[in-house]
Amino acid sequence: MMKNVSKIFTGNSSESTFLLNSNQELFCCGNNNSGQLGLGESTEETKIQKLTKIQNIPKGKIIDIQSGSIYSIMLIENENENPKRKLYSCGYYLFNGLGKNRNRNTYEFTEIKSSLFENDDNILEISVGIVHTLILTSNSKLIGFGDDRFSELGTVNTNDQSIPIQIELPKLRFNENISNYHISCGFEKSFLYYSPFSNLEEDLIKLFQRKEFCDISFKTENGEIIEAHKLILKYRLNQNENEIEKLQEIISKKSIKESNQIFEMIYSNNSKINPKLYSEIKEIINLNEKIEETMKRIYLNENEKDFIIERKEKQYKFPKLILIMRSELYRGMFLSVTEDTSNKVTDYSELSNKSFQIFEYWIYSNQIKDEIQITQEILNEIQIGIDYFQLNQTNPNLFDLLINKFNN
Repeated sequence: MMKNVSKIFTGNSSESTFLLNSNQELFCCGNNNSGQLGLGESTEETKIQKLTKIQNIPKGKIIDIQSGSIYSIMLIENENENPKRKLYSCGYYLFNGLGKNRNRNTYEFTEIKSSLFENDDNILEISVGIVHTLILTSNSKLIGFGDDRFSELGTVNTNDQSIPIQIELPKLRFNENISNYHISCGFEKSFLYYSPFSNLEEDLIKLFQRKEFCDISFKTENGEIIEAHKLILKYRLNQNENEIEKLQEIISKKSIKESNQIFEMIYSNNSKINPKLYSEIKEIINLNEKIEETMKRIYLNENEKDFIIERKEKQYKFPKLILIMRSELYRGMFLSVTEDTSNKVTDYSELSNKSFQIFEYWIYSNQIKDEIQITQEILNEIQIGIDYFQLNQTNPNLFDLLINKFNN
């Protein structure tokens, strides 16, 4: 049973453990006095002292399992169902901690149903405390149920919540994405935190969803309009205008949902999103080129740059699209700029030409050129530049890359 371990789940329980293998077989051990291991009513044992296979688990891929004090919640994904992800629970409903009627045990994993999970909600994350639960969905809903005596659900009721309720989230800023938020439940407390770490592919997909930055339109089979970024499409489609026309022909025969999947695959070059659709568009995509290579080609092409940063010694050009993607400063500027506002940031002389070139290349590629020699002076200058441009945290981080190269 231990040979092909895929994941181990415990949650906040000090007495229950779940183990998943690569064949999606689920095993458990620990305290089962309230049925929290999901072994079924036929299991009379309250202490499971060795790994035991759970037979009647819901159909689908197990994403997460978390245990509270005397109950467990499982997140299951099934591509053929709507919504794709569903919640299942077992155990004792102390403080109505499973969103169902209290004072009874459930010995097998059964679905938690709520109108809050309808309308194609995709559950991003779950977190289980001792006797309370939080759920984060893709359309920016934070849902909770269970013990709320200490406001651990973020409400002012301080009562236990017998059914799932929606909890008010902080308002997202224009450049934030709900998938970067995470939840964590502890003992009578909860945390919601924002982690901006991302990569170029994720940034591009997020940018694709920002309609105010789009500059090319496509029409679906039902006449619905879907917008995209011509600059990125041009480089992802072999730099050929004819490929854009071919893409329009494909989109004209697809639904809005399929069209969105097509663009997401083009931006990320990820065929797993929808292999069938990918087979239709692979002829017009540059299959061998990663996002970083696309960005470096944009970096080398002066004709694609439409924003000037002017310094005493030299002018530097960037595509607005890239600056929007990488910098908080320019996101805000381009969203609020008026027609007669100057297109230039002038007299920024804190960086030498060499430091600025390092900075510029990294913005596109997340890399540092091998031939660049890093000095302490460059490190100091780049640190100023990071603060000035308010770059999003990325992985790998520019300053970490420079430090590693300097130390080597």
